[in-house]
Amino acid sequence: MKKILTIIGARPQFVKAAMLSRALGESNCFDEVIVHTGQHYDPCMSDVFFEQLGIPAPTHALGISGGGHGEMTGQMLYSLEPIIAAEEPDLVLVYGDTNSTIAGALTASKLHVPIAHVEAGLRSFNRRMPEEINRVLTDHLSALLFCPTETSVMNLEAEGINRGVHQVGDIMFDAALHFGKVAKESCHVGLRYKLTDAEYVLATIHRQENTDDTLKLARIFEALAMLAGEISVVLPLHPRTKARLDSMGLFNRFAHDRLHIIEPLGYLEMLALEQGAGLIITDSGGVQKEAYFFKVPCLTLRDQTEWNELVEMGWNSLVDVLNDDIVEAARRAFGKCGSNFVSPYGSGDTAQRIVEQLSAELRS
Repeated sequence: MKKILTIIGARPQFVKAAMLSRALGESNCFDEVIVHTGQHYDPCMSDVFFEQLGIPAPTHALGISGGGHGEMTGQMLYSLEPIIAAEEPDLVLVYGDTNSTIAGALTASKLHVPIAHVEAGLRSFNRRMPEEINRVLTDHLSALLFCPTETSVMNLEAEGINRGVHQVGDIMFDAALHFGKVAKESCHVGLRYKLTDAEYVLATIHRQENTDDTLKLARIFEALAMLAGEISVVLPLHPRTKARLDSMGLFNRFAHDRLHIIEPLGYLEMLALEQGAGLIITDSGGVQKEAYFFKVPCLTLRDQTEWNELVEMGWNSLVDVLNDDIVEAARRAFGKCGSNFVSPYGSGDTAQRIVEQLSAELRS
């Protein structure tokens, strides 16, 4: 039996790991050791996901969070090295583009352990984004690159990466199909805030490029407050965003009866709100896709996106926070779906396809 050491630390990684860990266990071919870096430390951002999604308890919990990128990544490198050395895995598995991702990839590469990167090949082509640096470096360190789309495969080819590349589909599509129906039937969070399906906006704001820019953050919340004067807006508030609003004295400035600022939600509650929304406004990579999976129009408050196919198909629109009118863009997009729904993200069997590739590669 081959040993895989999986490194996760952030909400989107928990969702992806829920699907792949289940498939790894069902194969009876792998012994999976899970390491939780602690990057998302708040119980609402971490513990609830393990509970709701049935993820096995981590073997190692590092408890590393907060601080700058260098501090966090450095602490992870320091803590991961003895764990990987002691566990002696056949392969280290990382997801996405966070500090946990790059820390895992760097540590494994220095210990000469092969790396598998789930969600490889994504590019926003903006090197000012910390996530873009993490994606690029992780891909160039990895032996196995599991790509969600044809575009991501082409991005790797353009950088000279051809070996170990597999287009397997998007594992978050697996999760949306698997948990979406459960969420709709079991979670009634919309009723709690007296929200009517297709008659509210769901917003999420957490990206550093927005939260750390005082002008951008103020413009976003001014727009949400103005929009709430016309239609209900619900905003599960990320801990980082709340801290920034508090430090800037903005938290109480945008209070409005129909702007529901609430605590972070569990994955199932979030899926339920996404499915019922008439529009999603976000700066999250994962939420952009979940909006598409549930056929809900989306505004992305960023200059670039790693999911360009959603923009091309008309399901997602990029909004320049400093130069575009967010409220007007929301009015135009509300309730209006894209021109077609031809999923570029596979057929919902990504986890099984990854397990099959891992089995073949590790046997050889």
